[in-house]
Amino acid sequence: MKFSTICILGAPMDFGAGRRGVDMGPSALRKAGLQGKLTGLGYQIQDLGNVFVDQQESMPEGDSRAKFLESIAQSCAGLAAQVAGVIERGSFPLVLGGDHSIAAGTVAGVASAYRRKGQKIGLMWIDAHTDMNTPGTTPSGNVHGMPLACCIGHGPSELTRILGFAPKVDPKNVVLIGIRDVDREERDLVRSSGVSVFTMRQIDEMGLHQVMDRALAIVSDGTDGFHLSLDMDSIDPVEAPGVGTPVQGGMTYREGHLAMEMICDHGSLVSLELVEVNPVLDIANRTAELGVQLVASAMGKKIL
Repeated sequence: MKFSTICILGAPMDFGAGRRGVDMGPSALRKAGLQGKLTGLGYQIQDLGNVFVDQQESMPEGDSRAKFLESIAQSCAGLAAQVAGVIERGSFPLVLGGDHSIAAGTVAGVASAYRRKGQKIGLMWIDAHTDMNTPGTTPSGNVHGMPLACCIGHGPSELTRILGFAPKVDPKNVVLIGIRDVDREERDLVRSSGVSVFTMRQIDEMGLHQVMDRALAIVSDGTDGFHLSLDMDSIDPVEAPGVGTPVQGGMTYREGHLAMEMICDHGSLVSLELVEVNPVLDIANRTAELGVQLVASAMGKKIL
């Protein structure tokens, strides 16, 4: 890794999800020994605390097609500014969610910092879901199902235009891995968008090693590094029960680690976020502990 300092940022967001509790994810990940694991790998760690997120009970839901959009956008804008600042100081931002709506802020911050240098990033999205709904297609109105669409310029301007530009990433440098649950009306945007998708079927047929080889080529083609957005529901719920939208048939424990190890070996990772850890639904903090292990593999932990 080309970074010596990792800056941890918590984003205790639960406005975007349909089930409460994911706002405690950053605390669960810290409690699972994140800082110690990363210090043991030789990094200097700065924990910058949590970005401000309103209390959900005190805020209006707003439009049922994009619930709590104003509050989500405000927190994502603050997160974007902090992430951009971390990169501009030469450090590695590690963002702890919270629900996946925070990615609209994280990716905005990373893309903005590189854009100011005349550079661009790729985006790797490891998830059970494509997260490419818009207010016009969503069956639930939950914004955590929309952030990837926002990153490529589709969706509410409050999220697509964070830090004043859109899209944040070129779809040809975006890859989704582990997909196994896509809403019916969402599929049209996924198919027409230009992003690359590796579903669980491709992982089963090709093997994860070949999938990751292809994915890493896509996110690094003409870019200056890539951001990893890792949703813990990408892992099978047998291994990661503490998520809000579990889907059977996910990646195994070893597949998750292999993906992270290959990302580390590639050497182009410039930022990472881990989302959708819900301690209320977890068993003895198992999902957060696995999340910490996966982050450690992405940041350089080896078997030998």
